[in-house]
Amino acid sequence: MPATGSEAPSVAPAGDEAAAGTVRPGWKRRALVLAVTASAVVIAAAGVLLAAAFRHQRPPAAAELRPSGIPPSVSTSLATLMGLSPVPARPAPGFTLTDQHGLPLALSAFRGKVIVLEFMDPHCTDICPLVSEEFVGAYHDLGPLAGKVVFAAVNVNQYQLAVSDVEMFSAEHQLTSIPDWHFFTGRLDSLEAVWRGYNIEVQPRGPNADVIHTSSVYFIDPQGRERYLAAPMADYTAAGAAYLPAGQLKAWGRGIAAVARSLAS
Repeated sequence: MPATGSEAPSVAPAGDEAAAGTVRPGWKRRALVLAVTASAVVIAAAGVLLAAAFRHQRPPAAAELRPSGIPPSVSTSLATLMGLSPVPARPAPGFTLTDQHGLPLALSAFRGKVIVLEFMDPHCTDICPLVSEEFVGAYHDLGPLAGKVVFAAVNVNQYQLAVSDVEMFSAEHQLTSIPDWHFFTGRLDSLEAVWRGYNIEVQPRGPNADVIHTSSVYFIDPQGRERYLAAPMADYTAAGAAYLPAGQLKAWGRGIAAVARSLAS
């Protein structure tokens, strides 16, 4: 379509332009664009060649670093998965609370056994059910040493403090299959003191919502001292549901059992 309006160029015979030795501005612009485009292609090609060269020359990835102080029975990759780290061997903060059977118990009552301690929300639909499955797996993995290990949790939900709340969660997630399982609850002020003692941050969001809280697993030795700390994890579906691949759930169970076994033996 011919150009219209004030922007339409005046057209002169090609022979006249050549004779005069002049080129219209439009042709200059086209020449410049072609030159820039050609340069860009050359630069891009050079970049691809350089990148390929560097890829071939790149050294292999560094070996995974192993945290110091991890039990030899726990592989480096498993320790990384668990976020496992040793902590100073200091007395674990004591408490007396009521478990899912309605039985008041002091933490010191388990002296002589390893304690695997977590902080759970009995309303939770996120990480707590995953940790529950890992605890059950760890119990079965312990074999003959299972009698030397206590699995316990402290309630972090101020809206569900009743014994029936922690009892229902324990049954729903098969934690009652662990003979020495205790899900502790009590008065809010007593629970808050325990949260502070173990550096657990708790943010309630209402009676019908999961509590946002620090997810930590403490390993306490038979002398009542903190020895290791692990950080439970979860992946999420597109719909927001928490999950872990079956292989990682089993690995967590084996890892918990291996740490507990190292302290019990």
